[in-house]
Amino acid sequence: MSSAKPSLELLRALTEEHVLRALMDRRRLTRAEIAAATSISKPTISEGVRRLVDLGLLVDTGERSTGRGRSGTYYSLSPDCGAALVVSITPRGVTVESIDPFGDVGTSSVVPLDRGAGAYAVTRALEAALERVQASGTTSGTSGTSGTSRTSSASDTTPSRGAVRRLRVAVVSAADPVDRDTGRLVHLPDAPFLVGDLDPRSLLAGAVEGPVLVDNDVNWAARAEQAAGGDGAAGGSADFAYLYLDEGLGCAVVSDGEVRRGHSGLAGEIAHLVTEGPDGRAVRLTEVFAELGLRRHGSTAIDVERLRQRVAAARSGDATLGALGAAVSGVLEAVTALADPELVVVGGGWGCDEAVVEELRRRSAGLPRPVAVVSAAVGEEPQLSGARAAALEQLRELVVAAVRGPDRP
Repeated sequence: MSSAKPSLELLRALTEEHVLRALMDRRRLTRAEIAAATSISKPTISEGVRRLVDLGLLVDTGERSTGRGRSGTYYSLSPDCGAALVVSITPRGVTVESIDPFGDVGTSSVVPLDRGAGAYAVTRALEAALERVQASGTTSGTSGTSGTSRTSSASDTTPSRGAVRRLRVAVVSAADPVDRDTGRLVHLPDAPFLVGDLDPRSLLAGAVEGPVLVDNDVNWAARAEQAAGGDGAAGGSADFAYLYLDEGLGCAVVSDGEVRRGHSGLAGEIAHLVTEGPDGRAVRLTEVFAELGLRRHGSTAIDVERLRQRVAAARSGDATLGALGAAVSGVLEAVTALADPELVVVGGGWGCDEAVVEELRRRSAGLPRPVAVVSAAVGEEPQLSGARAAALEQLRELVVAAVRGPDRP
């Protein structure tokens, strides 16, 4: 029995997808260069490029190749492919940026927040940052900015050259637990941050054509390590835990390559795990910092600067490092028992401290099930890096989807 042959329409769609992905990776190519990059014949590529131009997905850049032989026309993705919106909500401020299908950050606005800002203040900050990004209206950044963030103050936006683009998808990172069904932020007891029942999906619905994906900052930070591949601390592992130790506490569990969010999206909320306190008694992890005098005044947020000073004083007899090591290793033991990770990546403002990581390595070696402990490789705004990588992936899939099936434009 002979197998069914693919339809002409399917073959055309596959060719067009190869063309689009080649240009996403290389920005501009001639038809001959696309044929060489995809190993598809020049006549087939030429026809595919023609169709994509007709669909409004490719444009002639006006540039021509030079050198021996006939000059070629350079093509690139059209501004009609759109842009993605990336939002990061932290205790320090709200960042909103747009990125194009090449991964370039085109416009970025940051609105600072006061400590203890509530839902109203965060909403206003998000609206202000979004308005500035929309007012700029451009996302075609200069070449070479892929994967970097260009930020601005509350009264300034970083514009770039290019055409006005529609926002097709949004990805939101928030320093609070997130309900996986509604996308709303959830305020747990003793959580130092942030905004209670904020609904980013509703706030962005009028600005974005497509889906708004919302998750907590620790999960996005773990995805940033994933996106870094062999360059990340996880080294391409499909099974690891990301322990976030900063003003707040969190953990992301990556299993079989997927971040496990749990039934309601609250997996990894480790602040209330029972562990060993400074005096050897069983206490909840968040209470350890109160007993050590390491909370900010009037808040359950950890005073990171004071903690690092105390850790640095360990050689002169300060017992803080040992107490922290005992408490956090209790969390490692629980995470290892339940999730069976290949390794544990430690990040955050004090989690990346070399003395802290070394103390956790030492204590992990004595656990019933030892696990490798490594410092996070993505150190600066990892949650934004992770959200940006997801937004780029989502945007590219939307661009490619335009050539598939009966819904082609």
